[in-house]
Amino acid sequence: MGEVFAGRYELIDPIGRGGVGAVWRAWDQRRRRYVAAKVLQQSDAHTLLRFVREQAVRIDHPHVLAPASWAADDDKVLFTMDLVHGGSLAHLVGDYGPLPPRLVCVLLDQLLSGLTAVHAEGIVHRDIKPANVLLEATGTGRPHVRLSDFGISMRKGEPRLTDANYVVGTPGYFAPEQMLGAEPDFPGDLFAVGLVAVHLLTGSKPDTQGLVEHFAQYGTPDAPEGIAEPLWQVLANLLQPDPDLRFKTAAGARKALLAAAELLPEATIEDEIVEVFDHIGPLPAGFGPDGPLRAEGAGAGGDPRAGADPRVGADSGADADPPAGLGADTGTGANAPEETPPVPAAPARSGTVSPPLPSVPPFPSTPPPPPATNTSDSGDFPLAPPSTGLPAPQHPIPQHPTGQAPIPQSPSAQPNSQPTRPYTPDQPQPLPPVGRTPAPRHRALPQQRPGPPPKVAVPVIVVALLCIAVGVWALSVS
Repeated sequence: MGEVFAGRYELIDPIGRGGVGAVWRAWDQRRRRYVAAKVLQQSDAHTLLRFVREQAVRIDHPHVLAPASWAADDDKVLFTMDLVHGGSLAHLVGDYGPLPPRLVCVLLDQLLSGLTAVHAEGIVHRDIKPANVLLEATGTGRPHVRLSDFGISMRKGEPRLTDANYVVGTPGYFAPEQMLGAEPDFPGDLFAVGLVAVHLLTGSKPDTQGLVEHFAQYGTPDAPEGIAEPLWQVLANLLQPDPDLRFKTAAGARKALLAAAELLPEATIEDEIVEVFDHIGPLPAGFGPDGPLRAEGAGAGGDPRAGADPRVGADSGADADPPAGLGADTGTGANAPEETPPVPAAPARSGTVSPPLPSVPPFPSTPPPPPATNTSDSGDFPLAPPSTGLPAPQHPIPQHPTGQAPIPQSPSAQPNSQPTRPYTPDQPQPLPPVGRTPAPRHRALPQQRPGPPPKVAVPVIVVALLCIAVGVWALSVS
């Protein structure tokens, strides 16, 4: 298993590398899903500032891949984002070369849609290129683009982290005004989108410097081979060296692109089918689609419950079969079923063998009388009542229809029975007559002491009242 970062993210395998850190496939133990974790490799103040700025970007849009959470562990920090499997536009061009114009229009439309959401937050990306435009693994279906890597992005009006004499970004995708030291702005991102479009349509990285010089000397160049004129007019507007001549917003460029896409020729059967497949690869050993396999398989020592949810208590295992090799004692715990409790075996006496008890036939409609025998402290051996020297009453013992008296079960064999105590009767306990059900015994209530009869109590009460009245009168007169 991989290293667990900050007690939450289990790093599995590296899937990419950026300018300031490596990207890992990781397992989020809290949300229980796979994520992409970007681990910062350097810890200097400048890099940390850029890291904080990047992880602070929170944009919820289907075509934007922004950081979702972050964590720190000692001198290391990381932030996570959704795991995207389909590679990038750079991989797609590397696999197929020049892409069909209609497919490029779909990709650019989604890219401009995500860029519109980014600009709406006041953020300038500053590093749009094919490698930073990721793809979901959709196969031969409709592609799904996600704009990623906000490492050098900044909000308009924020202080720059670099000197005005330095340019930050990827060579070949700078806007001309960036090379002149202008403040980052939205038209610079649109210029980079135009360069990405030319890269997708031609299959190679465009000559940015040559395009800028041609625009400056001869104006808008002719459409390159393989690019339809309506589409080129939109791209040429994005590639204008003067930012004032470009589209003002990504939404305006997207609207013009959709109009141009309607004028493109329809796709034919001869067009190559482009498939966006998985570029990350299978999970390493020990991991499955639902997370680490230890959460489902057996743990150390062969216990199939190892790695199970710790919230499952002992009660959840009461109905499970005992593990192989364990005796019947494993079912007599606190969680064992109460319907069939085990009957303890009677200890063997020296020289005697206890005969097996006969099976008990069904009880008659009238319950039999209680037995005249008692049990010992262990509840195992029937004992006769102690002799008192008096003759036992002669009553016929009721016979069972089968001719055999039913043998009652020991109290210890009854469910939920309490341990018996020694019993010594004060006098012989006669059996009730045959055919009569013994009346239930009730504890005798303590009798109250009788009072005086009414003939005595009434005169006494009258005399007492007269005495009280005389006393009150005497007090009032004095």
